Amino acid sequence: MKTNGNNSIAQQMVIGITMGDAAGIGPEIIVKALADPNIRRAAKFIIFGMNEQLCYAADAAEIEPFWGRHQHEKISRNYPYKVVVADYDEYSVPSWVKGPSKFSGEASLRFCLDAIDAARDGIIDAVVTAPISKTSWKLAGTEWPGHTEMLAARCKSRRKVMMFIAGPLKLALATIHEALFEVRHKFTIGCVFEPIDLLDTALKEYFHIDNPKIGVAALNPHASEGGQFGDEEQRIISPAILLAQHQGINCLGPFPADTLFLRAVHGEFDGVVAMYHDQGMIPVKLLDFEKAVNVTIGIPIIRTSPAHGTAFDIAGRNLANPASMKSAIITAIQIAKTKKAYELAHANATNP
Repeated sequence: MKTNGNNSIAQQMVIGITMGDAAGIGPEIIVKALADPNIRRAAKFIIFGMNEQLCYAADAAEIEPFWGRHQHEKISRNYPYKVVVADYDEYSVPSWVKGPSKFSGEASLRFCLDAIDAARDGIIDAVVTAPISKTSWKLAGTEWPGHTEMLAARCKSRRKVMMFIAGPLKLALATIHEALFEVRHKFTIGCVFEPIDLLDTALKEYFHIDNPKIGVAALNPHASEGGQFGDEEQRIISPAILLAQHQGINCLGPFPADTLFLRAVHGEFDGVVAMYHDQGMIPVKLLDFEKAVNVTIGIPIIRTSPAHGTAFDIAGRNLANPASMKSAIITAIQIAKTKKAYELAHANATNP
């Protein structure tokens, strides 16, 4: 069997997809996304999840199951299927569970941990994660508040940053899951420099932008108007930008956030660094809520995710839109291919 072009199935990228919280919309959006023949032609897929939940989702959507099934203990890159479920049948989430639970938290943790290990071992080329419930994870006893922190810990990465793609906007966050009033306690030159540095690398390696131009957002209204509304711009953000510039990064700012995102969407910047979660997430979700993608940068593996949550309120009702999951899968494939080409080009340049 051949795919588009001359590559056989065995030569295709292998993308791992974690099912997320079993009581959420993860099973449904995975089934609907992979039911698209154009998606399935683009790569091979291993779903880390529960075959039973995926079958329920397929039945509700009137989709014939199109995947093979293997025990998760026998994960392999060489399955003879385009799509295979690495089945965790030792887990069971009762049908009456319609929200966060310890059961689904334990299962979704296991899916993620095994997918990360598979990526590190070269079994898969990228990880796409369906939405998890942070409450379920807490009930399961983990200290990780979300995927990003888990990925960094599991990969032993000292640095990690959340990046989002929404249409033409590529955005990284300086602070992630912090209470707004607590941001000031962790707001340092380093926490602003890090996303500038990692975004610059990601734009080159993941998106083949040779000399990316990055706009850096201010923290305070009007970029503090010369210190009238706070001194973080002069004391923290500007020194971080200067440090990045000294390392050859093409970055400018700090710019008032209320105009920076519009300038970036119009093409003035290749990427933007926002200072806190909602400063960045509001324009991302306003711009392209249904197709926005989350990418973790700074870790040695490729990870993408839909930019929405578990949507417990509509789970099991065949109402979930798979557009963001499709975008996350397509982005993971594109990044994996671009990064491979980037690494090959740099290896050839180093060893002509």
